[in-house]
Amino acid sequence: MTTLSTPSPGSTNRTSETADKAPSAASSRHGARAPARRQGNTGFVLACLLPALALFAVFMIIPTVNVFRMSLYSWGGFSPDMRFVGLDNFTHLLDDKQFVRAFQNTVALLVVVTVVTMSMGLFLAAIMTRQRLRGRNLYRFVLYIPNVLSVVVIAAIFSAVYDQKNGLLNGTLRLLSLDGLQQVWLGDQKIVLYSVAIAMVWQSLGYYMVLYMAGMASIPEELYEASALDGASATRQFFAITLPLIWQSLRTTLTFFVMSAVNLSFVLVRAMTGGGPDGSSDVLLNYMYKQAYTNSSYGYGMAIGVVIFAFSFLVSLLVSRATKREPLQF
Repeated sequence: MTTLSTPSPGSTNRTSETADKAPSAASSRHGARAPARRQGNTGFVLACLLPALALFAVFMIIPTVNVFRMSLYSWGGFSPDMRFVGLDNFTHLLDDKQFVRAFQNTVALLVVVTVVTMSMGLFLAAIMTRQRLRGRNLYRFVLYIPNVLSVVVIAAIFSAVYDQKNGLLNGTLRLLSLDGLQQVWLGDQKIVLYSVAIAMVWQSLGYYMVLYMAGMASIPEELYEASALDGASATRQFFAITLPLIWQSLRTTLTFFVMSAVNLSFVLVRAMTGGGPDGSSDVLLNYMYKQAYTNSSYGYGMAIGVVIFAFSFLVSLLVSRATKREPLQF
C-alpha cells in the first residue's frame, strides 16, 4: 500500500528560496563577466585610437599651438633672439596695406570661385543625370581629369595657356582676327585675379560635379514622373525636387570647398604669379609665406597665420549656419 506524503509548508518555502537564489547567483556571475568584457573592449578601442591620436597631436595640435604662441613674438626665424611683443604684430596688420589687399583678394576668390564652381557643378550634374546624353561617361571623365592632376601641373598648364606671345588663348584670338582682345593675362593688375580664378574653377569643377551626380542618382525616379504628370518643367523639378533632396550633400561640400579653396589659391598663386604684379594677386597664405620665410619676419607671419585660422573657422561657421535646414527624406 502506497502512502502519499504532503510536503510541509516549511520545506516548500525553503525550496522556493533555493530556486530564487539560483537565478540571482547566475545573474551575479554574468554581471561580473559583463564589466570585464566591457573593460576589455574599452582597452582594445583605446589601443586602436592611440596611434591616430598621437599623430593628430604631433602634426595638428602642437603646430597650431606653436603658431598662436609665436604670433606674440618678434623673431626672424633663425636668430636666437626672440622678443615678446604681445599683440603688436596684430595691431601692425591693420596698418599693413599689402595685408589688407591680400585679405580682399582672398575673399574675392572665395566668393567668385565658390559661386561659379557650385553653380556649374550642380548644372552639369543635373544634365548628366537627367538628360540622355550620348557619351556622357566620356564627358564626366574629361571633366574629372583636372582633379586627378597635381595643382602645380595645373598651374603650369594655365601659365602656358595665358602666355602673352605663344599662349593658347592669345593665339586663338589672333587666329580669329581678334587681336584687340589679346591681354597680358598674368601681368595685368585688373585681370590677373580672374585668370587665377578660372584655373581654380577648372581644377575643382569635375570633382564636385561627380559628388552631386551621386546624390542625384539616389533620388527615386517616381518623384520626377509624378511631377511631370502635374506639368512641372525640368527647371521646376530641379528646384522643387533635386535641390532640396541633395541639400545636405550640397551643404557639406560647400563647407569643405571654402576650406580647401584657401589652400588651393595659395598653391596656384605661388606657382603662377608669385603674388604679382605688384601684389595684385597676393592672397593671405602667400603673404604669410613671404613674411615668415622670405622677409625674416617669422613672428609677423605667424600672426597672419592666426588671422587665417580665425577667418577660415568663422567662414565655415557662417556657411554652416546659413545653409542649415531640416533634412528631407524620400
